[in-house]
Amino acid sequence: MDELKLCLVTDRSQTGSRDLVDVVGEALAAGLPAVQLREKDLPPAELVALARRLREVTHAHGAALVVNDRVDVALAVGADAVQRTTTSMPIADMRIVAGNRLRVAASVHSRDEAVAAEETGADWIVFGPMYDTPSKRRYGAPQGIEKLEAVAKAVRTPIVAIGGITPARVPEVLAAGACGVAVIAAILAAPSPAAATREFLDALARHA
Repeated sequence: MDELKLCLVTDRSQTGSRDLVDVVGEALAAGLPAVQLREKDLPPAELVALARRLREVTHAHGAALVVNDRVDVALAVGADAVQRTTTSMPIADMRIVAGNRLRVAASVHSRDEAVAAEETGADWIVFGPMYDTPSKRRYGAPQGIEKLEAVAKAVRTPIVAIGGITPARVPEVLAAGACGVAVIAAILAAPSPAAATREFLDALARHA
């Protein structure tokens, strides 16, 4: 799953008043392989409308679209995957709803959660927060490299690391067992989302 090497998680509050889809489009044009739609405050109709816009632009660039939590929205717009959170329905129930039409990822914050996600059939695991970052402080203290290493030793499922990751931190995250990284502000808030995307892709290519 090469698209897991770099995933941009959306947060329209981070774009500096620029249109979210335009910013995502710049990153996609620079080679971004995956986008996760994560706008928890949007009502269903607005979320679907935004998801359809993102599906159009990701499809145009051959990139994957993941929808956070909402299996119904992911199915409605023809997304590639849905990401389970700790408050979502169980993975098994997501499979019942989606069948083979969606892959299912799982967001985890501990080794035990990672093991449980693997046992229930997650296609990949998103682990974090790795480092201190404002968007992830509500989920507790940073996990750090040692905990990522412990998770990587405990599961065989691909791991994507998230939380405060910069291009400079890519080498140690990959060395600890992650197959890729997910980022928010590092791309969305950058003056040039395309340049920021290329920096991540270059770092990932150098240390893969």
